[in-house]
Amino acid sequence: MNSHHSELCNNVDDNIIEDVKKYGWSVVMIDATDYLPSFAYTIGLWKNYQHPEIIAFGLSVKSLHLVLNDAGETIKNGGRYETGKIYSGFFANGDVQFISVDKRSFRDYLGYAIWFNEGIDFPALELVWTDRSNRFPWESGYEEEFRYLQPLLDRNADFKFREANNLGVFTTRQWLEEKKPIVRVVHDNGGDWQFLTGDQMPDDIRLVSLEEMLKSDSTLNDVFNLDYGEAADRIDTGSDWSRSAIDYEDE
Repeated sequence: MNSHHSELCNNVDDNIIEDVKKYGWSVVMIDATDYLPSFAYTIGLWKNYQHPEIIAFGLSVKSLHLVLNDAGETIKNGGRYETGKIYSGFFANGDVQFISVDKRSFRDYLGYAIWFNEGIDFPALELVWTDRSNRFPWESGYEEEFRYLQPLLDRNADFKFREANNLGVFTTRQWLEEKKPIVRVVHDNGGDWQFLTGDQMPDDIRLVSLEEMLKSDSTLNDVFNLDYGEAADRIDTGSDWSRSAIDYEDE
């Protein structure tokens, strides 16, 4: 489970089981941080109704809870949600669509659903809402302020970061010229990203696009959800990341 799940109360496992028995499903809610959007997802729809679990992002957790419970009631009463269709009724002034969640994103968000279902062998859908002009994120003119509130989990597995592909990030001469691995990633309080080889000096710092970093090393996607003021370290490419708050005295 990721760090967001670990912040939930210690008895959450028992609460989930009790909710699924009593109501048919449970909803796990994760508050937004200064950097990461809120999200919520169901547990139990697959076990009880053979319907994909549902995840949604970017609204208040209260609103997400209500929306997912509305979906759960529809499913409990025999309804089904499908990709490629537009659904009204969830919001007074906007529609929703459902998209399939790529299995490569399950462990980023669906930790308790994976625990409950004993693995990732279950389907999930993402409920995607429209902006104030009823446009979806993939449509032209979608409002920029909502752009990064809903990661589109059917298409972002190769680029999970919440920034633009061409965002300038800091790396090292050693990575560019000597192909040394990135062993430390820093997301500072100002929002800048640093991808470091660990042996760099100040004169070795270079500016490249975020897309260039990910095309060279897809494992950097594993730390896309570092919050402001967090860093991640590893021994080598393929090693597990260890996350921590940045100690600015050491930077």
